[in-house]
Amino acid sequence: MVSADPGARAAAPDGPAQWHRVLTLLADVSLFIGTRSVWTQAVRHQLVLAGVISVCYASVLVTGVLALTVRRTRSLARLDLVVLATAATLVLCAWALNHGGGDEAVLTSQAARELVAGHPVYEQPWPWLFHAKGVALTPTMDGGYDFTYGYPPLAPLLTAPLLWLGHGGAPATAAATVALVVGTVVLWRLLPVPWRSAATMVCLGFGFLPMYARQGYPAITGLVLLLPVVVRWPRLGARGRLGAAGIARAACLGAACAAQQLPWFVTPFLLAGIYAVRRGELGGRRAARVVLRIAGTAVLTWLLINAYFVVSEPGPWLRGIALPLTQGAVPHGQGLVDVSLYFTHGSDRLDWYGRASVLLAVALPAVFVLFVRRLGPAATVLPWCAFYLATRSQDGYYLMMTPLWLAAAVTAPLPEFAHAWQPRPRPFTGPRRRAAPALAVVALITPALVSAALAATGTPPLRMDVTAARHTSAQTLSRLTLRVTNTGGTALTPHYMLSAGQGMSRYWPLMRGPATIPAHGTATVELWAPSGGFQVPAKSGTRLRLRAFTANPQTLSTRDVRRAQLGPRPPRG
Repeated sequence: MVSADPGARAAAPDGPAQWHRVLTLLADVSLFIGTRSVWTQAVRHQLVLAGVISVCYASVLVTGVLALTVRRTRSLARLDLVVLATAATLVLCAWALNHGGGDEAVLTSQAARELVAGHPVYEQPWPWLFHAKGVALTPTMDGGYDFTYGYPPLAPLLTAPLLWLGHGGAPATAAATVALVVGTVVLWRLLPVPWRSAATMVCLGFGFLPMYARQGYPAITGLVLLLPVVVRWPRLGARGRLGAAGIARAACLGAACAAQQLPWFVTPFLLAGIYAVRRGELGGRRAARVVLRIAGTAVLTWLLINAYFVVSEPGPWLRGIALPLTQGAVPHGQGLVDVSLYFTHGSDRLDWYGRASVLLAVALPAVFVLFVRRLGPAATVLPWCAFYLATRSQDGYYLMMTPLWLAAAVTAPLPEFAHAWQPRPRPFTGPRRRAAPALAVVALITPALVSAALAATGTPPLRMDVTAARHTSAQTLSRLTLRVTNTGGTALTPHYMLSAGQGMSRYWPLMRGPATIPAHGTATVELWAPSGGFQVPAKSGTRLRLRAFTANPQTLSTRDVRRAQLGPRPPRG
């Protein structure tokens, strides 16, 4: 008898689940993102690469057809491998065409060159690196720029063998891109078969992680080393034993922390979660021994990677790896700081954004420990919430760690934490037991929220008016004269910049007038445009903002500048 059910064959024991087909198809479709622009670039200068990309297009199309029609689970698993291979090929083609990198790449490559030459790496300014086109500067609140390497040393160590690739940032971008491809293959292999295409899609398919790799970000190396740690992380140390695989994963954790600072923030969550799960299984003492062995292996690995720098330049090394936390860079990002950057005219309490971020970074692990049975699967997502309140809250801090979200979602589901230990102090055992957890969360989170509110509701301490503008051409500003009034009770030393649209530009040097504006005082200052001139955008809708930063205290004052204040508009045609 013939079945009338069209899904009967799909439900056969050897047939793949429909969601597996859809996941493979989505990973396949994600390879289209950004591929056309790479092909367009290749067809102008690199016909061989253009041909390879065209073959990848054929692979995407054929795989899409087969993903919806193959009958066996094994066949679909092989298609997952084809999608992975196609994605890796496209990523390598994109690197071959765009491997110069940005500021992260040139700094990492230069650090590798100095290391090979036996020179100091940390606290060594290299301003000439930033003269190249496309290499961004990081302005600081004190009116300067950060020209030094400010990350742990693993990335330069891995870049050093690739210095033969040439000058600029190419060695660092190659190291990061290869690391990303290798990490994707590792994650693909570690995940259950039906979920493997998700690794391809998240790591290589959307395009943002390959872009960060082509920029030479050391965080990519840190991410790759964290992937084997996060996969099935609640089972690390099960039954009180680590074994060779567990020791290797603990070493990866230490190596990740030696690559970039972002792994520092997720490590407490992983260690606390492992302790809670192991304590529920083994008891307090044995769980503590397991966590101490993991932490000890990680710390030993971290020290081995850093040993040369600890001995040769201990002070600069320590200050260098802490630099992103202490450099005082100007506000930037997509987080709450945008209230002061774009939606208001500044704040005289910018320091409170940093305090809010620190307070939330301290509170979140405590909340995680108290509610680990519920929050355990979110251990790889929670750490980045603190960055939303930070002065520097750019989306890269979240984006570059998203493969960890996937690894935890697939291999560390909620049932893994069902018997985890949760501390319950006395307030949790009384008649108000149901309300106590909510009160604990409020008590832990409130200081961060109050600090964030203080920062966002601050007012700009300086009032600036453009009184004169000089041009070298119709669209190029050369000088600005400002009348600046300090409305606060503290003398301020402002540093000025004019920016168009989103982002920051270079500071305008002060040529005339006082550097410090006294409390409740008014002064006239003359500024010169950096690099000889500032190009006023031709589009009338572009927003021009005059900003003044001060470092002590950290403040921001902004004034929207109308084009009429900068002189007559250039004639059309």
